[in-house]
Amino acid sequence: MLGNTKLMLEIISKSAQASGAFNGGQIVENKPIGFPQDGGKLKPYSSLFYWARAISNSESTLPLHPHRGFEIMSFVLEGKIKHYDTAEKVWKTLEAGDAQVIQAGSGIEHSEHMHEGAMMFQIWLDPDYAKSREMAASYKDYLKADFPSQEKAEGMYTTYVGESSPFKLLSPGISIFKLNANGIPFSWQPEDGEMYSCYVIKGEGQINGEAFHGDDFIKLEGGPFDVVCKAGTELFVIASPLQLDYPSYQEFMQAQFRNR
Repeated sequence: MLGNTKLMLEIISKSAQASGAFNGGQIVENKPIGFPQDGGKLKPYSSLFYWARAISNSESTLPLHPHRGFEIMSFVLEGKIKHYDTAEKVWKTLEAGDAQVIQAGSGIEHSEHMHEGAMMFQIWLDPDYAKSREMAASYKDYLKADFPSQEKAEGMYTTYVGESSPFKLLSPGISIFKLNANGIPFSWQPEDGEMYSCYVIKGEGQINGEAFHGDDFIKLEGGPFDVVCKAGTELFVIASPLQLDYPSYQEFMQAQFRNR
């Protein structure tokens, strides 16, 4: 940890993120990391390819659609959703605190249904598209009770991906956790070679004196960072590599185009 020298802190407000809607606005999204055509301040980086927060204003279903190569994670924050895929051919229900990963491999089709009032993250990772697109597809659900929690001075940490969690990924160097803060100041410092990407689910606070609020998205590199949160603030954090040791999806596609 002592080798980190570069300090990078960036706070992206909801207004600077991309946005989208489905089914005439029944489902609305803000996207801290959008697709290249989505607009918004951030584009894919590290192995993070896409990150959207979706809210359903009414019962709504997204029809069957294909995926290939990526790892697609869904985290239910509020309410209830259902998923269907062509690997298992059955609808499965996920409730608040549950999560799911699709390792799309050589191809899978998938449909989602959101109950009214549901809120979720959908996050895509690039696990080395050149290799993963040739693998068999898979689909795995995890229940809230599957994820270990640990009380620390600053609040309760829930580990989604990392030590003692059953949630396994192909993408290397990823850990995912949520902090329910209790108002006690603390410090964060990513390990050498990694960065933090943080979504403020709710609440407010400051990092190194810079204010953040609900639905802000925060990028951290280096450190340490001094964090002060109002009690009840929830932060959802992904640690990922600063640099990939394989070509990103964009680099892979550019190479394919050059080699035509």
